[in-house]
Amino acid sequence: MKRFIVGITGASGVIYGVRLVEALAADPAHEVHLIISPAGARVLAEELDRRPRLSPFDPHSLFRLAEGAADRIRLHPFADIGAGPASGTFRADAMVICPCSVKTLGAVAAGLADNLITRAADVTLKEGRPLLLVPRETPHNLIHLRNMVSLAEAGAIILPASPAFYHRPATIDDLVRYVVQKILDRLGVAAADPIRWRDPAA
Repeated sequence: MKRFIVGITGASGVIYGVRLVEALAADPAHEVHLIISPAGARVLAEELDRRPRLSPFDPHSLFRLAEGAADRIRLHPFADIGAGPASGTFRADAMVICPCSVKTLGAVAAGLADNLITRAADVTLKEGRPLLLVPRETPHNLIHLRNMVSLAEAGAIILPASPAFYHRPATIDDLVRYVVQKILDRLGVAAADPIRWRDPAA
């Protein structure tokens, strides 16, 4: 069983985080530990018209899931810094913050572990586990860029939500699927319908 921590924060592009959780939970060998910030919940409502039922948590209020996949998603309260992912003894294979707001990016870069997302990210770094941050903000100012450099130097992977166009996307979902696949590639997880470069001359 592989265990992944996914944080969804208040950046635009929350569809990337939703599709990532759906892709990870689709595999019976995966367990997803989900943390949603209050701003992330607001963006879910504003961009996708989804208002998650968090207490008690109903994964189907947020995700389109295959049979049994909901049982592989665990929600942790954003403010609960005593939850499992806050501890280095909580074994996880990787953590992804998707989308990652510049506020969260800056907090992780500064070591401000003041909520469960930033604390879990800090723990992921200190334990030497993969931490992927998926910022969508553009353009970036110098503060954003310096924070990204600090995180990269600390071992994090900065994976901007920058879709390619060589696969000739016809829908928004084609663009989302490309970015999610890039995340899955870095996690060593096989995508269900991967987009791969094909040499036109081949």
